[in-house]
Amino acid sequence: MSGERLPLAGPADVRRAAAELVRADRRAFAGVLALNGLAAVAGLAGPWLLGRIIDEVRDGGGVAVVDRLAPVILLCAVIQLLLSRWARYVGHRFGERTLARVRERFVDRALSLPSSVVERAGTGDLTARGTADVTTVGTTLRDAGPALLVNAVQSLFVMAAVLVVDPLLGVLGLLGLTPIWLVLRWYLRRARDAYLAEGAANSDVAEIVAATAAGARTVEAFRLEERRIRASREALETSRRTRFHTLFLRTVFFPVVETSYVVPVAGVLLLGGWLHQEGMVSLGAVVATSLYLLQLTGPLDEVLMRLEQLQASGASFARVEGLARAPRAVRRGDGPDPAGDRIDVTGVRYAYDGGGEVLRGVDLTVTPGERLAVVGPSGAGKTTLSRLLAGVDAPTAGTVTVGGVPVAELDPERLRRQVVLVTQEHHVFLGSVRDNLRIAEPAASDDELWAALTVVGAGTWVRELPEGLDTELGEAGHATDGSQAQQLALARVVLADPHTLILDEATALLDPTTARHTERALAAVLEGRTVIAIAHRLHTAHDADRVAVMENGRLTELGPHDDLVAADGVYASLWHSWHTNHPTTPPPHPGRPLPAQSERTRPEP
Repeated sequence: MSGERLPLAGPADVRRAAAELVRADRRAFAGVLALNGLAAVAGLAGPWLLGRIIDEVRDGGGVAVVDRLAPVILLCAVIQLLLSRWARYVGHRFGERTLARVRERFVDRALSLPSSVVERAGTGDLTARGTADVTTVGTTLRDAGPALLVNAVQSLFVMAAVLVVDPLLGVLGLLGLTPIWLVLRWYLRRARDAYLAEGAANSDVAEIVAATAAGARTVEAFRLEERRIRASREALETSRRTRFHTLFLRTVFFPVVETSYVVPVAGVLLLGGWLHQEGMVSLGAVVATSLYLLQLTGPLDEVLMRLEQLQASGASFARVEGLARAPRAVRRGDGPDPAGDRIDVTGVRYAYDGGGEVLRGVDLTVTPGERLAVVGPSGAGKTTLSRLLAGVDAPTAGTVTVGGVPVAELDPERLRRQVVLVTQEHHVFLGSVRDNLRIAEPAASDDELWAALTVVGAGTWVRELPEGLDTELGEAGHATDGSQAQQLALARVVLADPHTLILDEATALLDPTTARHTERALAAVLEGRTVIAIAHRLHTAHDADRVAVMENGRLTELGPHDDLVAADGVYASLWHSWHTNHPTTPPPHPGRPLPAQSERTRPEP
């Protein structure tokens, strides 16, 4: 499960967001209300005219009364049908446009989340919100929203008509709806929390499945199958309990409601019959009121069903809208520009939430164009330092600056031009090859795309694709393997053209030959730029200008390879140990190559 959930929007925030969506398409919303009101008025004519027919026939009006009023009833029914269908059409269009706004806003907010926030919350929660929750909200906006408006307006008009026909019978009929009001209050007090708990449990299930699938090889390698199965079962059991709780609420709510519909009609017929015998109301009034109450059953039942659906949708909307409360990636377009490319790490400390310090007072300066290798045992803090240098996380204490400006305070566009972190994690997005590359540089021409692909060794296989740059990637198109996906990621780096490149096993998934070719190609392209490599192969450190040795969150040694070996310290021990196990270490590349990352000796958590 995720260590830190994404926030939820409060009821007031949800209402405010819903009001904003209505204001964004207020004309359509007003049209839906107007058409529903007219349809409801047309629907009220039938019972009232039927009551008139009964009273006039009793007074001796004869067949002429029926002949005169029956066509009017039919005409009103046709008008109601046409207006209702028009209202639903307008309402569905309103719902689809509003759903599009919800989706666009969700995507914008999701893309604005800092990487650290997504990693702590887990992709399962974000995925569940962007799929199941957005779908639930969309269904409500498209279907439940218009239906609720239609039936709510009709219910209000019918209730008003009951009171107009005969106030006494109207009051008696509406009092019969008291059980519905009581059970509705009981249900609404519990439903929101129950559906929020169900949504959170669904997110946990999605997170467990996603994490297990993504780390399947690690799970198998460390024989964690039973542990993952146990965690999955626990998440599924929690999900089952939350679903059963919401089911229990519905099994109490709906039977009481369905039973209560009979009460007002029976009460009006019994008491209305007695009042008619006493001469206090007419027979037509009793019939009209009973018919109105029967007519009220349909729209009121629909309103209550939609209210129940709104509880689930409201919980989903709170989860979708909750992204507005999450920390946003800084966008300071008017902030200071870095004065140069020098990177300074001063007194940096860092601790993950709920854990001890990972970095303990690190000081480091990286000059422009330098090749720096960061080495050390697993858990020394190498990867954490790379994340701070790339602006993914901000230090708990101290500063990490580029050109005198804190890296974490650069807006995403400026940061991408300054520092890029390349890890063994790679992503192929749904879309064409061109779409995948232009994420890094939207204005790139086809020639620039081909040049970037050629640099990383991907030009050959992309040219062999059926439609070249226009070939769709993913399940519905060309399925890329690990090396191809990583080559696309490296091509994006070439297009981004940063002055500093941080490599953390960037070519780990490439075969040695392809990795060596990619490293040499990138070395030629990024000549004169700063490269910081988290070195798991120590010949990377041999080729670097300087080597930084980390132990237990501290920088303990810093200097050129030869000097550190001669000093006979920690690095010398690491080098001799690694060199003994790798007697056929390849010679350094000519021309100060890009640090190699194609093998990993020990995993780092």
